[in-house]
Amino acid sequence: MGINLLKAGDNVLEFFLLKSSVCRTSSNNKKYLDLTLVDKTGEVNGKYWDCKTEEVETFQAHQLVKVQGVVQEWQQRLQLKINKIRIALPEDNVSISDFIPTASEDPQAMYKVIWRFIHEMTNEDIKKIVAKMVKSKEEQLMFYPAAKENHHAIIGGLLYHIKTMLLAGEKLAEIYGGINKDLLYAGIILHDLSKTDEMKAGPIGLITEYTVEGQLLGHIIQGVREIDQTAKEVGADSEVSLLLQHMVLAHHYVPEYGSPKRPMIPEGELLHYLDMIDARMYDMGKVLANTAPGEFSDRVWTLDNRKLYRAHLESKKESSPEE
Repeated sequence: MGINLLKAGDNVLEFFLLKSSVCRTSSNNKKYLDLTLVDKTGEVNGKYWDCKTEEVETFQAHQLVKVQGVVQEWQQRLQLKINKIRIALPEDNVSISDFIPTASEDPQAMYKVIWRFIHEMTNEDIKKIVAKMVKSKEEQLMFYPAAKENHHAIIGGLLYHIKTMLLAGEKLAEIYGGINKDLLYAGIILHDLSKTDEMKAGPIGLITEYTVEGQLLGHIIQGVREIDQTAKEVGADSEVSLLLQHMVLAHHYVPEYGSPKRPMIPEGELLHYLDMIDARMYDMGKVLANTAPGEFSDRVWTLDNRKLYRAHLESKKESSPEE
């Protein structure tokens, strides 16, 4: 049974990938393991109570484990109370690659789409800055998620997020006159690029923790700083550098989400809403793919704790004239 199908009250006996494992102390001074378990369909928190000291050392991140337990609901979120857990054995015939959530498209193909937009830029300063920053992160882009837990938290998720936003931005730029396409596309490519410095991805591409710099500064400030430095290295016009920094600085829109300035240029406004649209459509698609027609999903906390409804209406292929 995939994690996406779990319901409160379910008895579980399944293999999972252990994404994270933290030893904590309960109110009665007993140790327990706070686990994040994942498969290709999602992730769930697990609690293994009264664990022994040797078990804390045994159950570390990025291992396959077999778990027996019961699904419970805690603060409107599902949680797995684990009764038994062990490391997967060779004779279990399970592969770690079968448990890692991965983007549906080939990373190299998505990377080529990014470069198509870069090559089409006509402002040489913007092109130089973006090209240099993307090249410096090529290796990470092949596998980095866009987040630790939220939207696009999958292998290759950052690249997939950028690619989808570029395609959507291309269409919007055709509709709204006066948009500087180079600036818009550059903002889309750069807005989350410094997440590769904000977060640590383990050997299998899952985010394990935030870097010290990531926690103290965050990817927005890290991105602004990197644009400033790169612009100086390539000798770019100071206004170009300033505009690109503003795009990244303002893309979260409000201070409580990390942006001290709201967008002051049309391209920045489009960037913010493209980011929101792509994140929410991704989350909605993921939830509705696991919801039966005519049914409501569970509440989705990343979507303001809303339930989603999957209609019976389905997209139909149009008939050709010959049919």
